[in-house]
Amino acid sequence: MSNKAVVYSKPGEVEVKDIGYPDLVLRDGPGVNPLNVGRKCNHGVILKVIATNICGSDQHMVRGRTTAPSGLVLGHEITGEVIEVGSDVEFIEKGDIVSVPFNIACGRCVNCRQQDTHICLNVNPDRPGSAYGYVDMGGWVGGQSEYVMVPYADFQLLKFPDRDKAMDKILDLTMLSDIFPTGYHGAYSAGVKMGSTVYVAGAGPVGLAAAHSAQLLGASVVIVGDLNEERLAQARSFGCETVNLRDHDDLGEQIEQILGVPEVDCAVDAVGFEASGHGKDAGEAPATVLNSIMDITRAGGRLGIPGLYVTGDPGAVDAEAKEGTLKIRFGLGFAKAHHFVTGQTPVMKYNRDLMQAILSGRAQIAKVVNATVISMGESPDGYKQFDGGAARKYVIDPHGTVRKHLSLDTAEVIN
Repeated sequence: MSNKAVVYSKPGEVEVKDIGYPDLVLRDGPGVNPLNVGRKCNHGVILKVIATNICGSDQHMVRGRTTAPSGLVLGHEITGEVIEVGSDVEFIEKGDIVSVPFNIACGRCVNCRQQDTHICLNVNPDRPGSAYGYVDMGGWVGGQSEYVMVPYADFQLLKFPDRDKAMDKILDLTMLSDIFPTGYHGAYSAGVKMGSTVYVAGAGPVGLAAAHSAQLLGASVVIVGDLNEERLAQARSFGCETVNLRDHDDLGEQIEQILGVPEVDCAVDAVGFEASGHGKDAGEAPATVLNSIMDITRAGGRLGIPGLYVTGDPGAVDAEAKEGTLKIRFGLGFAKAHHFVTGQTPVMKYNRDLMQAILSGRAQIAKVVNATVISMGESPDGYKQFDGGAARKYVIDPHGTVRKHLSLDTAEVIN
């Protein structure tokens, strides 16, 4: 049986190719850690992918800003139907529709037992933590495909309680694999509570998810900053204040115009290592966001940092940044007694509660991120549009299941 997938070919390009039907063994291939080759996964399942999304983290690889090898199968945001179960799977059954946390976690190590599933000790021979279709994450095959193997199914998979309701809400539920929990983690880690004033750096999908999460947590004002006016308009569409950092390079001054004071209670970095300086002629300056959120967050405030930072960036602006060494004003953070939370999001800590918020109608994440359905064949163009700053979250529909169920036209935007 064939299995079409989106594959990184070279900087700036992806292609759709047949990678072969998966089985319950991690085979050798581009990016697979040699120590993981041949790993048996009788605890896993095969999914028929219903929806799989293009993520900003994927774009870092596609831009050539990581050491990702050509041929790497992309995709860590996966929702699917179980069509085959391993002999060690006890509670997940064929026909279940499930969300797959992007973190791969065994459920057995000390970190997993503490809900730190983002730093599982048993899935990546190089370092704690792993993910599907991502460079230096153990080599687990990505899910921007028609079919994918998912290990540790009983522990990892979030089963949707009602199939029909799940399909009716599928464009919201597909965000549970990464960006909704990641945005929520950013806001929660920043200490957002009832009445908080919050600044979110970045109006991409994770930033928009963080802004919506801050609203759900009770923030009184959420301010989103970006250099892309189209994305800022999307933030305003669900009640956020915005700051265009292309037009205004003094963030504190802009916040003061909104709040009356040049600081906020909490801040979220949803940008990461490809950050740009502020102002019309500013270029890449990877420490900009971290330094700016320390500057505008009140003393004693908290900073949630779900934006991606890497240890290897061949396209960085200087030698230090190429190894993840940035010129951060840590002394400022120390002087203001800031609390920092970084790292991958432990998706399983949040996804069940967020699922309930979606099913109840409380959370409207698909509308917030402007979910847009595309076919597998449209994926290369989707990558290009997203990289160009489109204010959309592209949802790949490999089998046409989503489009058929929701009666969508080609590339229809859900509003």
